[in-house]
Amino acid sequence: MANKYNTVLYTGVTSDIKGRVYQHKQHIIEGFTKKYKINKLVYYEIAENIEAAIMREKQIKAGSRKKKIQLIINMNPEWRDLCEEI
Repeated sequence: MANKYNTVLYTGVTSDIKGRVYQHKQHIIEGFTKKYKINKLVYYEIAENIEAAIMREKQIKAGSRKKKIQLIINMNPEWRDLCEEI
């Protein structure tokens, strides 16, 4: 996820992507995403199970900002909010 100007990126894992995106958009949860106004879904992956999802989340988080941006551009070159697609 990203903020309005795509300057702050956030990586997370959830079993309810629609619900979690809603929480971010409404700034319901205290913390990083609320502080930095992270509310735009710009990239997502679907995993077969929670273990695979957590492993992938760790891989993405460990990567550089450049690698994260490349993942986003490959899926979503315009950095559109993908919340309507899920």
